[in-house]
Amino acid sequence: MEESLKENLTGSMWEHMELGKIDPKTMSPLVLAYIGDSIYDLVIRTYVISHGNMQVNKLNKQACALVKAQTQSRLVGFLEPLLKDNEEAVYKRGRNAKSYTSAKNASIADYRRATGFEALMGYLYLNGEYNRMMELITEGLKQIGEIK
Repeated sequence: MEESLKENLTGSMWEHMELGKIDPKTMSPLVLAYIGDSIYDLVIRTYVISHGNMQVNKLNKQACALVKAQTQSRLVGFLEPLLKDNEEAVYKRGRNAKSYTSAKNASIADYRRATGFEALMGYLYLNGEYNRMMELITEGLKQIGEIK
């Protein structure tokens, strides 16, 4: 890995943008899901482009298949038994949160489970638990056959 890739993106953001302290324990589950959706999307997009250069529409199709609510619901189904108590609590708060939006192409159950998964990703990201976040994502992708 190149030296420049070893820099901590989050640390650089906080330093350069002079961001204030964020305590994920005090945030609503939907706010955690909001940032979790973005960080999971970034991880998946990075994963997809790592397989080589191809047309953007093909990259987007692959990424969309992995970030849609149904896939996230499947992932969290495999991950639930692996969650620590605090992680399970965050997941359940996200899953049970009353959202004023709904998925276009997902069942309510899948959408809620996906929201819980995104809340967990947001919590781990904001808590600086990047390795744990990546362990869970990687294990989930292995379970659905995306990673060998």
